[in-house]
Amino acid sequence: MSTEQIASLVAAAILVFWMVGAYNRLVALRTAIGGAYAQVDELLQRRGAAVLALVVALRGPLSGEQGALDALLAAQAQVRGASEALRARPVMATLAAAVVAAESQMTSSSSRVLALLEQHPEVMNEAAVAPQVAALKETGTRLGFGRQTFNDAAAAYNAAARQLPTRLLARLYGFGTAGRL
Repeated sequence: MSTEQIASLVAAAILVFWMVGAYNRLVALRTAIGGAYAQVDELLQRRGAAVLALVVALRGPLSGEQGALDALLAAQAQVRGASEALRARPVMATLAAAVVAAESQMTSSSSRVLALLEQHPEVMNEAAVAPQVAALKETGTRLGFGRQTFNDAAAAYNAAARQLPTRLLARLYGFGTAGRL
């Protein structure tokens, strides 16, 4: 073999090893996004259960506020649907944007119901209501930390996918841009 052939083989081997390494790095970062979203998804499911139990407990005492309770249930259904879609493909930016929009509706609806509860302290202290309100508030706080973990994982993935020459490989294999929560 000539030195030119050996140099070509070495260059080809280096290129193949680089491609495999870059591909594995992008896959690992994409998997980290999925793991981070699994934590967020678990919290969304917990909050959804608390919302359903809270609405059931409030149907009687706040019978004049059925519109607010129905809006809360509708927002929860929207969050659940967007979350299920993102669970299947946690790297898709459009699906993350749908979760953000649904979360905005959820925040608005839950704030309204919590404001109604503050106007009715006797209802707030009922045994069926107080634990659900506490769970709703706790998961809201924990969701902030979960979103931050997800956003950090998405930022690391996006930074790796934008680096040159990995950017070329990302396009070749269909690695898109991850969305943020």
